[in-house]
Amino acid sequence: MDRIPDSGRLAQVAQELRSELCSSGELAGDWIRRGATLLVEQMLAAEVDEALGRGSYQRRGDGQAGYRNGYKERSLSTAEGKLPVKLPQVREADPPYRSAIWQALGKRSAALKKLAVEMYARGLSTRDIEELLGELCDGPEDQTLLSRSGVSRVTEALWEEYEAFSKRDLSGFDVVYLFCDAVYESLRQQGCCRQAILVTWGVCSDGSKVLLHMSLGNKESSESWLEHFRSLVSRNLPTPLTATTDGAPGLIKAVEAMWPEAERIRCWFHKMKNVLEKVPDDMHETIKRLLQDVRDAPDHETGKRRAAALIERYQRELPSAMACLAEDLEASLNHLKLPSLHQRMIRTTNLCERSFVEERRRTKVIPRFFDEKSCLKLVFATLWRASQRWRNVTFTAIEKKQLDAYIRVRQAMGKKVREIAA
Repeated sequence: MDRIPDSGRLAQVAQELRSELCSSGELAGDWIRRGATLLVEQMLAAEVDEALGRGSYQRRGDGQAGYRNGYKERSLSTAEGKLPVKLPQVREADPPYRSAIWQALGKRSAALKKLAVEMYARGLSTRDIEELLGELCDGPEDQTLLSRSGVSRVTEALWEEYEAFSKRDLSGFDVVYLFCDAVYESLRQQGCCRQAILVTWGVCSDGSKVLLHMSLGNKESSESWLEHFRSLVSRNLPTPLTATTDGAPGLIKAVEAMWPEAERIRCWFHKMKNVLEKVPDDMHETIKRLLQDVRDAPDHETGKRRAAALIERYQRELPSAMACLAEDLEASLNHLKLPSLHQRMIRTTNLCERSFVEERRRTKVIPRFFDEKSCLKLVFATLWRASQRWRNVTFTAIEKKQLDAYIRVRQAMGKKVREIAA
């Protein structure tokens, strides 16, 4: 059998690929895989030439150690499928020869790893990914580019992303509006009990919506939320102008303790839902319109008058509903103190709820998580990717002027309170 040097063998393969491309006129998947294999083998052959100081079938010079000793059949898993690669072998080299290129390539390409991570983050289980990638493999049916355990190892990159996210400095975020809420997931490690994942979003002065922090809180207690907020403060988050929350007592207590100077806003979606649950069906639409009239008042003082009139009118007929409306009413009306263009956005925790819809759509394929780590890395991946697609909030010169005026009023009121206390 005639000996063919590496350069000749690879040139022959390259010529075959060029001929096929010219005849077919398109880049078929098989052509791309063979082309990638050719490129890898060319790099490996050139690396051996450089290490030995001579090409194939050239005599060794004085002081040159090592010689080529055939190939080992290896494979590289990529997004295009498995690439069969002839890995050159070198004997009697000093020091022993190890291909730096092959070690850098590893068993899987970066593109394949990224593909697996994105498939996992966007809704596929490890079994689904294994089956889909198996369809790209040209080998036996029991082979795949990535097994379920391999997918789990690759997706550890998400945990590294989460750890970096939870430690990043927040001083660069000029947060104006803060939003806090929690979503619940089941953990087998905790006896399949539902655990609260505490989430904080912010809207910055440049209009961007930012996922600021996410942590496991066990329950929505004030201690859990305080620990969550302390992480934000310790990483230099500026004091927000407002903080929008639902009616969870622990959350309200923690917000008031951590940022007493911030204006707390009670979510109107939850407020209206709680009030209307205490209203008879035949009065439901009437009370709903009156609540909307209070919510959409042109200013804070008008909102207070409308709320007082509503409570007085229905106090005897609907005592439970009116008591629910009166509870924390000042926080429910605080959005009316801020720019009218922003009121609709800051009066609810919709920013959190919309991200939770994406999160639940993803996690519904997993009845329960095994442990905290698997839960946090997937929920983070889902929320983070959702945040990248959202449009910014508009901050025109008028809104900025209104916010500056509001801040001056708050500062003056705070100064007066301190003088009285002194």
